[in-house]
Amino acid sequence: MDLSLALRAFIRTVEKGSVTGAARDLDISQPAVTKHLRNLERHVNARLLERSARAVRPTAQGQALFEASRAALASIDAALEGVRRDSGRIEGTLRLFAPACIGTQCLHPLLAEFQHAHPGIVADLVLDGRSVDLVYENFDLALRYGRPQGSDIVARRVGTVQRILVASPSYLAEAGPIDTPEELASRPLVATTGALSERDRLVLVRDGETSELAVRLKLRTNVAQVLVRSLREGHGPGPVQKLLVVDELARGELVRILPDYEAKPSELFLALPSTRFLRPAVRAFVDFIVPRLKAVDGID
Repeated sequence: MDLSLALRAFIRTVEKGSVTGAARDLDISQPAVTKHLRNLERHVNARLLERSARAVRPTAQGQALFEASRAALASIDAALEGVRRDSGRIEGTLRLFAPACIGTQCLHPLLAEFQHAHPGIVADLVLDGRSVDLVYENFDLALRYGRPQGSDIVARRVGTVQRILVASPSYLAEAGPIDTPEELASRPLVATTGALSERDRLVLVRDGETSELAVRLKLRTNVAQVLVRSLREGHGPGPVQKLLVVDELARGELVRILPDYEAKPSELFLALPSTRFLRPAVRAFVDFIVPRLKAVDGID
């Protein structure tokens, strides 16, 4: 029996709550995971897991082994990566999660730059707008809007993501200029869900003071590329993360409206599982991306 593989199969089964989930994460077959678990229970001469139709849970002995072996294997992985790092190599896997907008615009280019400098890095980049459980879904780190909650999460604040109000020159030429918030409220907007508060209200910030503006919508989308394209093609004005439209503003395809106002910004955090030893590859990537994210035009 390969004890290391058996322990890894056991740890992921407990974390995922299922043999199927562990097999998917480990990229091996479900029967292989089951075999590793059976061999491990035989090796320790104890029942480690309770299986039901809905989930797999550790027994008291299994929980004790899980807590001890997870930390031990993480330390071993970190030590092996540390040896490679000391020899001038940063290698290993990175499993990353981010909202699609900032993930596409910022995280993916930075990851490509990091991999170019360190060819031994293999990355799994998942971009989605949902909330994610870093431990359960086996992510090394995630970018999140708003402070992450939970005792199993370590959060590092990156900065504030600006939202500005924009429209295309063609829209303004046809519909007329927008010089006051009241005029903005009279126009159907293009926006994302994250830019609006409850009841479709737009929170505006001016000189540190906030106010809510009841608005009408022409299009609401959760896809940043759809938002930017709709704004650029003149479907309406709207709030948008500045980092998404820096190039469009520079080319004159979009212009700021009500420049004294901004839409309510979002705080950006880097989240890491506190239950894991920070491997050298993860630490190196964090040290690499944080200053670069802070330098992005649109992140204060």
